Amino acid sequence: MAEREQQEQVARDDAAEWKQVAELRAVTQAQDPSCKDEDDYTLRRFLRARDHNIGKASAMLLKYLKWKPAAKPHGAIAAAEVAREAAQGKLYLQGHDREGRPLIYGFGARHHPARRDLDEFKRYVVHVLDATVARLPPPPPGDVRQEKFAAVADLAGWGYANCDIRGYLAALDIMQSYYPERLARVFLVHVPYVFMAAWKIVYPFIDDNTKKKFVFVPDKDLDRTLREAIDDSQLPEIYGGKLKLKLVTPPANKLPSH
Repeated sequence: MAEREQQEQVARDDAAEWKQVAELRAVTQAQDPSCKDEDDYTLRRFLRARDHNIGKASAMLLKYLKWKPAAKPHGAIAAAEVAREAAQGKLYLQGHDREGRPLIYGFGARHHPARRDLDEFKRYVVHVLDATVARLPPPPPGDVRQEKFAAVADLAGWGYANCDIRGYLAALDIMQSYYPERLARVFLVHVPYVFMAAWKIVYPFIDDNTKKKFVFVPDKDLDRTLREAIDDSQLPEIYGGKLKLKLVTPPANKLPSH
């Protein structure tokens, strides 16, 4: 009986949430007609990101609708537009965790702010996020869909030459402002003590809902933590798994010029 009541409550909550999504659409579309091109699941993510406050969610959504055509004038960021960033081998978009979430494997020591162009880096972040979202599995029967991704951020060898506060804040703003409710969690592994100085600067800019998604993993717990979350076939060889990380970059003759 208790289980049935719980199911009925979930159904009521779900119906109430979709009603709020409709209200959010009406409020936002009255100010920006391009809202009609966004699906209900996108609106629901913005609603959830603002704790179901329609006024705040609408303001966030309107900002996104203005940003989208400016950031992606052709609808997407082509790989050739971010080839220099991609060629550094700092991010690999491979594998899924046990929840079916696409994985990003990142290597912080391969990022060198002295050699990066901030605008290209921002485009690269958008390109990576779009490519990751495109890897989400199709919804199963019943439409209980997976909408989030997960990441492993490996900071082995990270030092001051890799510290990029402007880049970190730009990436964080893009993810939080324009891809809300997409991040499930990030495992930070092999974290050197020196990194914590940068983390203290970035941390206040992370919203409260996102802060709890960053998980610092001590070396002694690394194997257990990753294997609990990720199947052996989806875990890179460097962590004792079977996945071979492969760098995919556009042909050299397609590298853009600045």
